[in-house]
Amino acid sequence: MLKGIVNAEGVMEGQVAVLWGAFLTNIIDFIIVAFVMFMVVKGVNKMKKKEEVAEAAPAGPSQEDLLSEIRDLLKK
Repeated sequence: MLKGIVNAEGVMEGQVAVLWGAFLTNIIDFIIVAFVMFMVVKGVNKMKKKEEVAEAAPAGPSQEDLLSEIRDLLKK
């Protein structure tokens, strides 16, 4: 049997106390914060990709326009 003196908080002095409630609360808080940060980074990356695609779009005529021009030139 464990020997020790119980203090005012109900914890035995000289013994190691594992505070499971506080531990589980910290784990759950960490998981929530990590998930939110993951979603924020994912959203920012998605927005950057959309900007890159918009900037990389060619400003010239489409492929159909070029082919029709070639066709017209060949007819002449």
